Amino acid sequence: MHFDLADQYHPRSSFLHRLDPRVKVVIVIAFILAAGLMPVAAWGGFLGLWLLALVASLASGLGVTFALRRSYVALPFVLVAIPLLFTVPGQPLFTMPILGWTASVEGTQRFLTLLLRAWIAIQAAILLTAVTPFPDILWALRSLRLPRLLVATIGFMFRYLFVLADETTNMLRARSARSARGAGSRRPSIVWQARVAGNMVGSLFLRALERSERVHAAMLARGYSGEIPALARRAMSRSDWLAAAAAVLILTGLTAWAHTG
Repeated sequence: MHFDLADQYHPRSSFLHRLDPRVKVVIVIAFILAAGLMPVAAWGGFLGLWLLALVASLASGLGVTFALRRSYVALPFVLVAIPLLFTVPGQPLFTMPILGWTASVEGTQRFLTLLLRAWIAIQAAILLTAVTPFPDILWALRSLRLPRLLVATIGFMFRYLFVLADETTNMLRARSARSARGAGSRRPSIVWQARVAGNMVGSLFLRALERSERVHAAMLARGYSGEIPALARRAMSRSDWLAAAAAVLILTGLTAWAHTG
């Protein structure tokens, strides 16, 4: 395999690693909801959530900047919110020198709010995958009564994503081997490259469909009934209940303070 999309779990002996997976999933969902419910320009609330994320990262034994260093993946998704700078009416803040677009204070506040929501929420998700094995996350989602089909889809998407990525690499290598250019030859036209890329996408789709049918037939032959059975059964301890209650109370109080303040 040329792509390493393995489990991002980092084994440690910290308190967060020992928590019940259901508790960790509930806490992360509550954290993301708190970030999404933060009002516009509630900088104090966002600072509180960010400090909680840093404390959790430190308590996991992975380092205070573990999730912070990996949270840059959220930035490209926020680029779609850049028009908010110029489309939200309000007090002018600055004007683009060439285009003549004027950004407003209110639009800038909304853009920064959206950026902070995504940036802080992605840190919580990174910590969840770092302190919880992926099979345990799937088990927790199913235990929390998420639809069985949704949990199965998430599991298979994670397990076979690297297979499709490796198949794509093989197809790109085959294309390069069949379209070598000699000295002085011209680069293939854009139309030719687009046609080849379209054929590759169609071929990849057919290969993925055929592979999924073979895998499904093999799983049915082995007794698959819609979900992968869990061999271990977990029971909630007192520390799990206390951690869940404390986290929900802190997040609820922080969100309420941000709205009232």
